[in-house]
Amino acid sequence: MFAAAMLCGALSWRTANALPASFESDGSTPAEVFETMSAQRVPAAAVSFIVLDAATGRVVASHEADTPRSPASTLKVLTTFASLETLGPNYTWHTRALIRGEIDDGVLDGDLILKGGGDPYMTLERWWGFARMLRNRGLGTIHGDIVIDDTDFSLPNVDPGAFDGRPNRSYNVPPDGLMVNFQSVDFTVFANAGARRVEIIADPSPVNLKIENHVRYADGRCSGAARRVEFEVAGEDWDRVVFSGTLSRHCAARSISRVLLKPAPYAYGTFVALWHELGGEFSGKLRIEAAGAGAQPFATYDSLTLAEVVRLTNKFSNNLMARHLLLTMGLERFGIPGTMEKGATSVAEWSRSRGIDLGDVDLDNGSGLSRTTHISVRTLANVLYAAYHSPYAPEFISSLPLGGFDGTLRTRFKGTAGGTVRLKTGHLDGVSGVAGYVTGANARRYVVVCLVNHARADYGAGEPIHAALVQWVLDHP
Repeated sequence: MFAAAMLCGALSWRTANALPASFESDGSTPAEVFETMSAQRVPAAAVSFIVLDAATGRVVASHEADTPRSPASTLKVLTTFASLETLGPNYTWHTRALIRGEIDDGVLDGDLILKGGGDPYMTLERWWGFARMLRNRGLGTIHGDIVIDDTDFSLPNVDPGAFDGRPNRSYNVPPDGLMVNFQSVDFTVFANAGARRVEIIADPSPVNLKIENHVRYADGRCSGAARRVEFEVAGEDWDRVVFSGTLSRHCAARSISRVLLKPAPYAYGTFVALWHELGGEFSGKLRIEAAGAGAQPFATYDSLTLAEVVRLTNKFSNNLMARHLLLTMGLERFGIPGTMEKGATSVAEWSRSRGIDLGDVDLDNGSGLSRTTHISVRTLANVLYAAYHSPYAPEFISSLPLGGFDGTLRTRFKGTAGGTVRLKTGHLDGVSGVAGYVTGANARRYVVVCLVNHARADYGAGEPIHAALVQWVLDHP
């Protein structure tokens, strides 16, 4: 399944564009950066940065460049670039519908099997498109069960709240072979003055999600107890939510978004809801199992291309999508099921073929949402230097957030000229980082990586340090 032809074809240009054996600095020192560290009360020993000429690899400035540090989401530049080169920008995932039984006049006398292919971006709109495809192919009534087959990925049972105690937040959701809509439900809570009650709208509204509304309606001012809405995820399967409190009719609507149910029940519950909305009929139950040899193919729904997925992953720093990329690289290189270990081995093989020394970097899940992953700014810079000289440079570089324009940099670097700052950001408790490209006043492009590992990063001390380094590069003659 591994794209052997693509890899072999790429080796010829890799010889010509290998990383320089060593980088040499011209001795420049960005004093402004050290002054900012001092002003932010962050010790120099807690900061690493490097600036390379993207065309030649010459080190323009560096500090603690070989010190391993937590990269947070800047690690995604490694995962996404490796995926572009090993899978190719036109790679797609496939979600399949299979049947057991016969279809007669739109009626399936048997089971409908929904087999996931690891699509990282099966949003609710695309899930609706998949269900509509089945309706358009003549399927209307299902007399059997809906079977969820998510066996393309194999993952250990982990507590999604182990990282920070917030298991129902979207950044913590673990990957799955059939992941739908990031397993997320958006709730809108508002006081309906006409009906004199508090309404709760769930989008989507899985048929197997129970919503208990105990919020009292109030006529008075929106203050104190009359504006407090409490929300609880109940049950081990996250299949019941309880709202309580009081909401005045003068209060604005409240929005709450949470990860609910488990992947297979979520896929089932949303599919059945959409199926009914589309006029389909179903009264069976959910089963979770492999499709088996007797299942007949019925329809295939293709994902966005990898290039599009990489763009969404980096622009908005999506942890789940990065994890799916790592699993997919492992699956394509070593076969089904995809595992994190296979993915890490695939990236290690790729890095050796590219002359990028990852040393003993523990990729963990590939997203940077990890306390065990550590990497030096020099290694990240080597990845970015290789990406700049890759045939897929346009796809990769355009995936990075644009300073002052979009993604995680929409509100940062607003005063810079359009297109001059393209940086992947990263944040964890005690970690702040940027990694990408900056175009200087001399119109040359530079690789810039800066990592701050210090408690004051939680209070915004990292951003001014990154900004000082970026400004120094922007002004660099």
